[in-house]
Amino acid sequence: MKICGVDEAGKGSVLGPMVTAGVLVLDTAELAGLGLRDSKKLTPHRREELYEEITCRWKTAVVVRTPAEIDARSGSMNEFTASCHAAVIQSLVPDVVYVDACDVNAVRFGSHVRELSGLTDLQMISEHKADDKFLIVGAASIVAKVTRDRLVTELSNEFGDIGSGYPSDPVTIRFLETYLRENGCPPSCARKTWKTVDEISARMSQKALTDFI
Repeated sequence: MKICGVDEAGKGSVLGPMVTAGVLVLDTAELAGLGLRDSKKLTPHRREELYEEITCRWKTAVVVRTPAEIDARSGSMNEFTASCHAAVIQSLVPDVVYVDACDVNAVRFGSHVRELSGLTDLQMISEHKADDKFLIVGAASIVAKVTRDRLVTELSNEFGDIGSGYPSDPVTIRFLETYLRENGCPPSCARKTWKTVDEISARMSQKALTDFI
């Protein structure tokens, strides 16, 4: 039986992509002893080590969605995330899948993902905090997080230090404020429809008006 875990990284970030990853195994017991847990609780070095082991030993799939694609979505962010989960599942074609639900209604999220995947016989386990509960989702969390971290590093090489890309990161906010002040528009790595960008843009515009007066 083919078993898959799916998780995403970067859903709530204001800078950089969202990365959804899946890991496929024949027996979840294969994952025991690796020290897998939610990728956010591991050091970057340990995540990198586990990423290399996971991607070498098991089949994985990754879907990357850019800020422009996220801004252009037609539905809610939860619906968009479900479509990304479904795309990963379509690549791996499992019999059983565990997903980390981002909807307040975990069962509804899982049903939506299964419907979008087109795999009507798929056995779906959709739970909140699945990356803590199930090793297979923890493995997917690591693949998603490391992939996104590498992409954010590439963006920092291009734009300068952008921090983690999350609104809670002071480095990210300072980068956005400086870029907007100097360029008058958000950078291409920003999700322009995000409230954070609107608030900073409004603040910069008000400051410019005050300076003019």
